[in-house]
Amino acid sequence: MTADRAARIASELLAPAVLVAGLMLAVGWHAGDTPGVSRWWGLPGAVFAAGIPLAYVLRGVRTGRLTNHHIPEREHRRVPLLFGIASVTAGLLALLLLGAPREVLALLAAGGTGLLVFTLVTHWWKMSIHAGVAAGTAATLTAVYGPAGLLSLPFVLLACWARVRLSAHTPAQVVAGALVGGLIAATVFPALR
Repeated sequence: MTADRAARIASELLAPAVLVAGLMLAVGWHAGDTPGVSRWWGLPGAVFAAGIPLAYVLRGVRTGRLTNHHIPEREHRRVPLLFGIASVTAGLLALLLLGAPREVLALLAAGGTGLLVFTLVTHWWKMSIHAGVAAGTAATLTAVYGPAGLLSLPFVLLACWARVRLSAHTPAQVVAGALVGGLIAATVFPALR
């Protein structure tokens, strides 16, 4: 397998929507350790945080407004990111009203915060959302599952390498994305859970 092909595969497997959906399910499952709490609260969270925004992006690709689901053009990212913020906010409000566990709500709030920061930065610079979500996933898994969550760190490096290898981002853009995503997840999520 060539390095470019490996980078393309890693870029798809570690795409933001994939990681966010998996993380919502993992955090929801953990929240279900509390008596009387369903382990499946992460599923509606995944729909609002990953499924609906991805559907919006894929529709943009089908209609020709976007070139592909990774949205490589910085100037095309703002509207999908704003749509993602709206979807996460709607999900947060709906799950709050339905009585979702704190961990799921905290993860949605942290994700919304990350989307807001990336949206603001995207106006001027194309910080790597892949790297941000990968680092945020590692920080959240570590907060929830303890030192075992650190096993996800190599995947952060793999996501960063893949985006640089594919010339989707510069090294500075992946480092900044990883630092911002990791910092938000390591502060906002624990503070709210």
